[in-house]
Amino acid sequence: MPEAAATETIVAPKTDPADVLRVEHVSKRFGPVTALRDVSLHLRKGEVLGLLGDNGAGKSTLIKILSGFHHADAGTMWLKGETYTPRNVQDARSRGVDTVFQDLALVDELSVYHNLFLNRERVYRPVPLLANRAMRRQARKALDEIGINIPRLDVPVARLSGGQRQAIAVARTVSGDADVLLLDEPLAAMGAKEGAMILELIERLKREGRVSIIMILHNYVHVLAACDRVNLIQDGVISLDKPTAETSVEELTEIVVEEYRRARLEANLRNGAPASSDRPATPAT
Repeated sequence: MPEAAATETIVAPKTDPADVLRVEHVSKRFGPVTALRDVSLHLRKGEVLGLLGDNGAGKSTLIKILSGFHHADAGTMWLKGETYTPRNVQDARSRGVDTVFQDLALVDELSVYHNLFLNRERVYRPVPLLANRAMRRQARKALDEIGINIPRLDVPVARLSGGQRQAIAVARTVSGDADVLLLDEPLAAMGAKEGAMILELIERLKREGRVSIIMILHNYVHVLAACDRVNLIQDGVISLDKPTAETSVEELTEIVVEEYRRARLEANLRNGAPASSDRPATPAT
């Protein structure tokens, strides 16, 4: 291994009495590709943890392992003090871990309230007919409780804005009594107004303290505004674990820039080229 790699930092397992979720030494490979090498993190009750990292660093793979979509090759996870090895997404959801993936998993042709109750529809008994009135009433209550203003619940979600669609996906998980909410890039491809709507929803959930949140973000300003703590994942490991009050946009940017320098030096050494001191472009924040 090139000498430059000796500077790599890997955050060791940490615990806290208030932990609701704990991950230790998790790894995952896809054939010859190593997505996660040695990941350890913990999440306290009511905490919002921001997960940062470049494309391909392993962020989405980690979220999919926590959600039950993928299975880890090695490592151990605990949820509320008990060993946590979800068989699939539904199993994870039944244990209180719910996920909003980038594609939101909404059905465009269905109404707002039908999407809120997707795969857990209310039906009359003994005749299995949809209880539409009851679902509309409960959907309105759920949206009002977390401050989401959507005037009509009977319109197809395809007619809503990106922020409203994201809010519905989040509301569905929150109304399902999740203890841990995983958000995979909730602000991706959103404008400032829509992004502000989601950040306000996350802030409201944080104030209530009912749910713990891990969310993947790229904008460091959003991280400092919305998160209590930040983890940075680089090359399949957690390389930074800090309260957001103790870091800054400048520090986070410099850490990522240094990673580019290290990766470039390693590539040059592998290829037998002389090391270059050129500073790479600063990643967009």
